[in-house]
Amino acid sequence: MSVVLGYDESPGAERALRVALEVATAFGEPLVLVYGAAAPGSAGEEYRAHREAVLQAGRSALARAVEAADEAGVPSTVEVMDDKPAQALLTAAQHHHARVIIVGTWGDSPIRGALLGSTPHKLLHLSPVPVLCVPTEPEP
Repeated sequence: MSVVLGYDESPGAERALRVALEVATAFGEPLVLVYGAAAPGSAGEEYRAHREAVLQAGRSALARAVEAADEAGVPSTVEVMDDKPAQALLTAAQHHHARVIIVGTWGDSPIRGALLGSTPHKLLHLSPVPVLCVPTEPEP
């Protein structure tokens, strides 16, 4: 089994990373760091350029999370997927036999997330495994 984390360097993802490391340590399981990197568009040279830029941004974002996992002594795997974040997390959870999917929440109100389809909201309705939504730390 594993702990799957959606990570994008947002404030919510930073706190979710800390929680995911605690959960992975508690269960003695590896951490799977996922970045859904669906580029806009669907064909042509512009799409290929956007796709590569988004994939590179994902690899760069996850490098910081890998460092944190290494410092915590938690083995980690990186998955940068050419898919929307929720689907990337669901795919990784199935592939890595996830115990839980962990995501941060940030920015959207619950109403806006329900109407527009935030990643946490989609996961809560589609995931066959438990989803832990970690709120952003309150401002002091």
